[in-house]
Amino acid sequence: MKKLFIALTLALSVGSIAFAETAKSPAPAGDPAVSAPAATNPAAPAAMQQTATPAPSPAAAPAVPAKRELKANKAITLTMFGIIIAITMAVVVWAAKRTKTAADFYAAGGGITGTQNGWAIAGDYMSAASFLGISGLISLYGYDGFMYSVGWLVAYITVLLIIAEPCRNAGKYTLGDILSFRTEPKPVRAVAAISTVAVSTFYLTAQMVGAGKLMQLLIGVPYKTAIIGVGILMVGYVVFGGMTATTWVQIIKAGLLMSGAFLLAILVGIKAGMNPIQFFTDIATSPAIAEHVQKVVLKDPLPVPGFDYGQRFLEPGLFLKNPLDQISLGMALVLGTAGMPHILMRFFTVPTAQAARKSVIIAMFIIGGFYVLTTLLGFGAAIHLTPQGIMQVDKGGNMATMMLAQQLGADIAPVLGDIFLAFLCAVAFATILAVVSGLVLAASAAIAHDIYVNVIKDGHADQHEQVMAARVTSMVVGAAGIVIGIAAEKSNVAHLVALAFAVASSGNLPVVFLSLFWRKFNTAGVISGLLVGTIVSIGLVMVSPNMTYPKKVAADAQKVATVLEKKQAEGAVLTAAQLKDLAKAKADYEKNKDGKSMLDLDAPLFPLKNPGILSIPIGFLAAIIACLAFPSRKSEEMFDEIYVRQNTGIGMAKAIDH
Repeated sequence: MKKLFIALTLALSVGSIAFAETAKSPAPAGDPAVSAPAATNPAAPAAMQQTATPAPSPAAAPAVPAKRELKANKAITLTMFGIIIAITMAVVVWAAKRTKTAADFYAAGGGITGTQNGWAIAGDYMSAASFLGISGLISLYGYDGFMYSVGWLVAYITVLLIIAEPCRNAGKYTLGDILSFRTEPKPVRAVAAISTVAVSTFYLTAQMVGAGKLMQLLIGVPYKTAIIGVGILMVGYVVFGGMTATTWVQIIKAGLLMSGAFLLAILVGIKAGMNPIQFFTDIATSPAIAEHVQKVVLKDPLPVPGFDYGQRFLEPGLFLKNPLDQISLGMALVLGTAGMPHILMRFFTVPTAQAARKSVIIAMFIIGGFYVLTTLLGFGAAIHLTPQGIMQVDKGGNMATMMLAQQLGADIAPVLGDIFLAFLCAVAFATILAVVSGLVLAASAAIAHDIYVNVIKDGHADQHEQVMAARVTSMVVGAAGIVIGIAAEKSNVAHLVALAFAVASSGNLPVVFLSLFWRKFNTAGVISGLLVGTIVSIGLVMVSPNMTYPKKVAADAQKVATVLEKKQAEGAVLTAAQLKDLAKAKADYEKNKDGKSMLDLDAPLFPLKNPGILSIPIGFLAAIIACLAFPSRKSEEMFDEIYVRQNTGIGMAKAIDH
C-alpha cells in the first residue's frame, strides 16, 4: 500500500507540473503578483518592496541594456525537476521500509552519523531565502546584505556552544520533551506545541508562497498547481519516510545547492580575472550601480556633486540605516537559530553527544562557505546584470541568481545558459521541498507527540498508535500548508519570516536555555517566557517598518516630486526619464496619501525592522520573573538529574542500527 501511494504521489506531482504546459503564459515579470516574492528573504524584502521604485527606462540610463526577461527552457527544466523528484521519491521508498517506530519517524532511530547530520542541518538551514533572497539583497543594497550572511554563520557558534549537546542528551523528539522534564508536563507541552506550530507556520507559509511564485515566473506553472504539487511531495516525504527520508532529502539538496553556487561563483570570478581587487573596482565604478544607489536607494532625484554613489554601494547603511537595527537583526539571527524547532529536532537524530557536536561543526563550515558564495553571486549580479535589470524582472531582487546563471552560461554557449538556469531552478525547488518537509515534521511532532500522545493519551500509546498519529497529523499539517499557501498568494508575507526568527529567539530560546542551566526554572517560567516572548515579538513586528505604510510611500513620492518641480520652476528642461519619474511620483502620492497599514497605522510605532533587541530581553525577563514569583521545590530538586543527563547522555535512548 505504501509503494502504491508513493507511486501515486510521484505521478500526481510530475503530472501537475506537466499539466502546466497547457496553461497560459505567466503575466509580465513586472507584475507583483507574479514576481517571486521578497517574502523568501528574512526581514529584508518587506522594506525592499516599500523603498524600491521601477528601474529607469533604457533611455535614461544608456549603460543599462534593454528590458530583461527571465524564461526557463521548459523541456530542460521539467526534465531536471523530474530527475530530482524521482531521486527523492526513491529515497522515500527506501526510508519507508525502515520507519516502523516513533523513534524512527521522529528521529531516524538516532542512527544518523555526525557527518550526515551536518549536511542535513545545512540543507535544513539553507532555504530559498538564503539561496535567492540574500544574493538578491546584496545585488540591490550591497554591503548590508552581507550582514545577513555573517549573522547566520555566527548563529551556529551559539548552537554549538549552548544548545547542541545538552538538547541531544536531555530531549527525545521535540521542544516539549526538553522543557517538560522537570516541570508540569501537560501545560508545558501544550504551550510548547503552540509555539512550535506558530514558528513553523510562519516559515512554512513564506516557503510555500516562494515556491508558487518561483514556478509561476520561471516555467509558467499556475500558482495553485505549483503549491499543490509541492504540498503533495512534502506530505509524501514526511508521512512515509519520516525523519530518515527528510534527512536524506536535505543532504541531497545541500550537495546540489553547494555545487550550483560554487560553479556560478567560479564563473563570476573568471569574469574578474580571479582578481578580488578588480572585482570590487568594477562595482565601485559601475555607472548603473551608481545611478541605482542615487535614485532608488538614497532617493536623490538629482546627483549630489562630488558624492561617490558607486563607493557607497560597498559601505554599510543602505538598507539597515539605523545601527540599532543591525544589532537587533544580529541578535535575532544568532539567537533565533538556536530556538528553531526544526533545527532542534536534528540533534535527536545522532547516536552520541560527540556526533551532535561534530554535526554542528560540519554544518558551520558548509553554511559558512555557502554564504561566502552568495556574497560573490550578489555582487556579481550587480555588475553583470545591473540592479535596474534585476528589478525589471523582480523588484525584490530574488531572481538575481537565476538571471546571473542564465547570462554567464549563455556567454559560453546559449544552450549552457538554459541548462544552468534549469539546474538552479531544480535546486531551488529541491531547497524548498527539503525545508518545508522539515517544518511539517516539526509541527506534526509537536501536535502528535506532545499534544496527542502525552497530553490527551497521558503517555499511554503503543508504537503503532504513535506512528499512526504522527502520519495523520503530518497529512493534516501538509494540507493546511497547501491551503494557507494558496490563500496567501497575493499577500505580502515578508514579515512572516521575521516573525519566525523573532518568536524563536524571544520565546523558544530563553526557556530552552534557562531550563537547561538555571536551577530555579519551573513551569511558570516556561509558560510565561513562551507566551510573553511570542506575543511581544509578534506584536512588535506587526507595528514595525516591515509592514507597508501608504503614507510613508506618499511622503517619499512627494519628496521626489518637490525636487523635480523646483528644478522645472527654475527654468530647467527635464529629461524624458525625469518627466517619467515626476509623473510616477505624483501618481504614487495620490494613490497612497490617505492609506493606512494593516493595523490602521499611519507610521510604524516600533522603529526597527527586527524586534530582537527588545523582545529577547523581555522574553528572558518574563521567564525569570515568573519563576521567582511562583517557585517550585520539585523543579529545583530535579535540576541535578537533568544537569547530569545533559552532560553525560545517561537516560538517552540508544540508537537503532541503521
